[in-house]
Amino acid sequence: MLSGSKLDTVVFFVSSLARSAAFYRDTLGLEVQAVEGHDGPFATAQAGAVALVFIERPSRVGESPVVVFNIGQGIDDCADALACRGVEIVVPVSEAPDGGLTLDFLDPDGAVLSLYQPPRAPRRR
Repeated sequence: MLSGSKLDTVVFFVSSLARSAAFYRDTLGLEVQAVEGHDGPFATAQAGAVALVFIERPSRVGESPVVVFNIGQGIDDCADALACRGVEIVVPVSEAPDGGLTLDFLDPDGAVLSLYQPPRAPRRR
């Protein structure tokens, strides 16, 4: 199912967006951009080919970061396949901050994994 995907994004739920942006910018030297999404502000940075996204939101230990696979298209088919395999889906297909679609699920150890489909891509293959 994910053989044609690529690791695209790592999402961090952070307690302070300003503090995290300063850390990744000033301490780690990444160029951090502030973004205004439909659910409020967030920040992004690029680490090689992988995007980092910082969203201010309470989370429990183990819920962050979220590893995101860009699947290109067919998120509904992937959701169906995961459900058929007994995978626990914790956030069903829903809108991402950029207008794309996401789906969050758990691996066997409870780590959150996410699928991402860009805006306007076909929902079914």
